[in-house]
Amino acid sequence: MNRPAPLRPKNKTLAAWLALAGGQLGLHRMYLFGVGDGLAWLHPALATLGWWGVYRVRTYGQDDLLSWLLIPLLGFTLAATALAAIFYGLTGFEKWNTRFNAAAPQSPAGHTSWLTIGAVVFALLIGSIALTSSLAFSFQRYFEYQVEEGRKISQ
Repeated sequence: MNRPAPLRPKNKTLAAWLALAGGQLGLHRMYLFGVGDGLAWLHPALATLGWWGVYRVRTYGQDDLLSWLLIPLLGFTLAATALAAIFYGLTGFEKWNTRFNAAAPQSPAGHTSWLTIGAVVFALLIGSIALTSSLAFSFQRYFEYQVEEGRKISQ
């Protein structure tokens, strides 16, 4: 998909940190592609559904079937935005400037700094925790549900 060249250079470090810190709100996509980006608005919608699942667990307990379907959306959203931060942070200078800074191909905004590497490291940490936690929660609830249904059948 060809997008028009941005007027101002897009900073790779800022994009990585926005993905990490504000990824659930889609801030990184709004920064890079503008507020009209559909995926930017999908992030808060999925994260809100996930947080609603957390609320349901706290309100109705772990036996709430809808909550264990919603909570992984939160974990997957966190993992996806962490992956985006890693992707942005590890994108090469030339490729970054070609994609986001076409009007200024030698812009220093595409350089990697220690802050960029810090965003990648934290993204690896947060993304792996979010992904494994949401998978563990989902599988645990699924197998507990299967055991409960098996007990009902055997009685």
